[in-house]
Amino acid sequence: MKYHAPTRINMLTEIRDALIIYNPTAGRGRHRRRMQLERAQSILKQAGILAELEATTGPGTATGQARNAVADGRQLVIACGGDGTINEIVNGLAGSQVPMAVLPGGTANVLVKELQLSWEIPRSTDQLVRGTLRRIALGLAVSENIPGGQRYFICMGGAGPDGKLVNAVDLETKRRLGILAYWMEGLRQIVSYSFPQFWVSSEEQKHLATLVVVGRTKHYGGPVMITTEADLYEDRFEVCVATTQKRWRWVTDMVKLLRGNHRSITDDFFWKTTSVRCEATGSESVWAQVDGEPIGRLPVEFKIVPEALTLVVPGEC
Repeated sequence: MKYHAPTRINMLTEIRDALIIYNPTAGRGRHRRRMQLERAQSILKQAGILAELEATTGPGTATGQARNAVADGRQLVIACGGDGTINEIVNGLAGSQVPMAVLPGGTANVLVKELQLSWEIPRSTDQLVRGTLRRIALGLAVSENIPGGQRYFICMGGAGPDGKLVNAVDLETKRRLGILAYWMEGLRQIVSYSFPQFWVSSEEQKHLATLVVVGRTKHYGGPVMITTEADLYEDRFEVCVATTQKRWRWVTDMVKLLRGNHRSITDDFFWKTTSVRCEATGSESVWAQVDGEPIGRLPVEFKIVPEALTLVVPGEC
């Protein structure tokens, strides 16, 4: 099979009508963010794009708002929120021709980091209006445990302790503490998690794992990068599998990860593929996630869907 990076489509010169979907509760400095979004509207208007602001009203609502934007004939949807809000909008736009742009608005903002956008909304808006449109692949998680049977993702999927972590963090704690809520839950999991094994298999490799990360992006969350050879513009995942069940090894391996030399861990495996199947080996539940959002227990299959989304990419790629 031949793999390729999708070609550049064009500039944003034909776009006149946009919708900015933003999460009013994501991240911090919410009043300041509203002011910055109004500044973003002005910048877009100067570029010939009239953009309407529309707030989400709760978890899950951004998907319907994005679908409505497609049905209403919007020419661009701009996502401003955390990774969860962006994931919802991706699921509303997947398969359509309506482009998506992103502005910083949450705590982790993996896609913002991957695109090397400014953390200041007006400055990142300037970057986007000078950007290009690229048709890219998305990841798709397929499982009977997911409502509707499937869920798209743009950055990463995974199963094991990270899946347990995001399934354990409650919305109120996340709202109050932001990314600190994940670090606190992560420390708790290091002490209490039993690291159950599960099978990770693709055409290329098969391993008995305790963690799998299926990456479309180099960035994972916070300062952490795991799938460092992943490419958002390639029609493949990079897969990282950890196999140890020893708690002390997890602690030392986390230190290596934070130092950026985790690829030297002898019983971790990395490879590229288009489809990964994850299945539990026993009665203990193994939890999964996509883009930092819970999707329930294994089994799950992660698949590449080529040419699934048009993304606004700042500058040259």
